[in-house]
Amino acid sequence: MRPTAAPLLLATLLTATALSACGSGSGSDPDTVKISFKQSTDNSIRVMDTYLGEMKKDFEKANPGKKVELVPIKAPDSEYYTKLQQMLRSPKTAPDLVYEDTFLINSDITSGYLKPLDPYLDKWPDWNQFIDTAKSAAKAQDGKTYGVPDGTDTRGLWFDKGIFKKAGLPADWQPKTWDDVLAAARAIKAKVPGVTPLNVYTGKPAGEAATMQGFEMLLYGTGDATSDPLYDTASKKWIAGSQAFKDALTFVHTVYKEKLGPDVSDALDPNFPTTVRGELMPEGKLGINLDGSWLPQDWLKGAGHEWPEWSQKLGLAYMPTQSGQAPGKVSMSGGWTWSIPAKASNPDLAFKFIETMQTKANAQKWYIANSGIAVRKDVASDPGYVKAQPGIKFFTDLVASTHYRPAYPAYPKVSTAIQEAMEGVTTGDSSVDKAAGGYDEELKTVTDNQVIRK
Repeated sequence: MRPTAAPLLLATLLTATALSACGSGSGSDPDTVKISFKQSTDNSIRVMDTYLGEMKKDFEKANPGKKVELVPIKAPDSEYYTKLQQMLRSPKTAPDLVYEDTFLINSDITSGYLKPLDPYLDKWPDWNQFIDTAKSAAKAQDGKTYGVPDGTDTRGLWFDKGIFKKAGLPADWQPKTWDDVLAAARAIKAKVPGVTPLNVYTGKPAGEAATMQGFEMLLYGTGDATSDPLYDTASKKWIAGSQAFKDALTFVHTVYKEKLGPDVSDALDPNFPTTVRGELMPEGKLGINLDGSWLPQDWLKGAGHEWPEWSQKLGLAYMPTQSGQAPGKVSMSGGWTWSIPAKASNPDLAFKFIETMQTKANAQKWYIANSGIAVRKDVASDPGYVKAQPGIKFFTDLVASTHYRPAYPAYPKVSTAIQEAMEGVTTGDSSVDKAAGGYDEELKTVTDNQVIRK
């Protein structure tokens, strides 16, 4: 995440941070459940902290004599994953419950860091309320489930209605092809000086935001809806040498070559997503933003960057497929799960805390606070959820045409290789062909040559 840090020094610092975070380990008190989660690097954003604080009170009230200790990890995404994995390696530092991104969970499962939850889930009636696609996000190749999802997400195009009006673009804008998106960005550049026309996250500093919000929103819109352009399920191999990959890179290259996107130095700042949500969008300085369903959590009352007018100022459009081919729109979904470390000392107490968080009422409270998409059927059909916030219906409807990343242990390294290719065409250091070729070579390395060319 921070390329200037020396790897050995960074590893040492991360280890020290992880060890100090959990003190003497989760086994120090059999009546205390220790919970680690990702805390925002923006001190004004404490949505997760507030919610878990409420769950802590509920749990301790319902379970006299039991205590909850919250162990936040304040870090950008990639550093959070590294610190968490350091903690999971030893019973002295392993928490009892951890917050896992679905893109990394299979890597942690393969490493033996997590405990299968099937014995708990088989006895938990509420598990039947979770939609199957969400359940599959935390299921490993061994058929066991290692996490309870707390919501999902989808992605689309956010656009500034005021900027669009100045650029002569419609308030009900809905692009049909990639060319339509680029045409709108070019119109903004020509007619509305002083704003960024289009944001597409890119490069290694942005991490999975670059891969998922940026590249995969393009890649999964290149073919038909039935095939995966990243992983071939028939041969169980990763796809190299595809024109689809080059086409997605070409879009990114075009955005930055034509200066339709942010300055490269800004785009490659690891804190740029926070700048987008907290400054550029509320201040009317960004025309189009390819981003996720969760953005309004920053703008709600009491959140980090209150912006009550956002639903009047912003429009929403789905990301079109490359040439308008069926189904005409594309989205990616991910989300997070609550998992119990293999070396947790209080796993039973940890799952009891999951049950507290995942009652219908508490789950609905979290989806709304976090601008998340419901993974419980009873919440998704609740009028209170549907009407809770502008945009929820738009993003929930995208679930029907969404895609999920290949849930295999190699994916995090594949994702990094994608980010490197993106960064090359963003800075201009690599042509599309050179960046795609570099990706193909790296793909062989990180997947043990489990590659098929298309």
